[in-house]
Amino acid sequence: MPQMNDILQLEVRDLEVQVLTGIYSEETHLPQPLLMSVVVDMEEPAHFAATTPLTASKNYMDIRSAMTDLPPGVHFTLIEAVADHIAERLFALDSRVRKVDVHIVKLAIATAGEKIGIRLVRNRR
Repeated sequence: MPQMNDILQLEVRDLEVQVLTGIYSEETHLPQPLLMSVVVDMEEPAHFAATTPLTASKNYMDIRSAMTDLPPGVHFTLIEAVADHIAERLFALDSRVRKVDVHIVKLAIATAGEKIGIRLVRNRR
């Protein structure tokens, strides 16, 4: 029987971020609101005790920062590139990150409250 490894999932959900993105002329001049959610799968220690330090996990603010601290002045043609940037940054920040799941919704294009967007799931290579 194969051994099942435990996974710690950290998440930041439904964070609205203004991002320069889009392909149409009306989208290329001003940032537009994107609703982002990120789930990070990490290797985790065998046990978390009451006194386990933060270094055994990951600071949630690192995930939030990867979502909000995008390169200034960079226009991402596709929101897929925004998701790719976030995933690669999280892999670079911590070798314990095994998988990153980025979900992005383009709020500006919804006309009836629907959520139109993408999901990128990237495993560490």
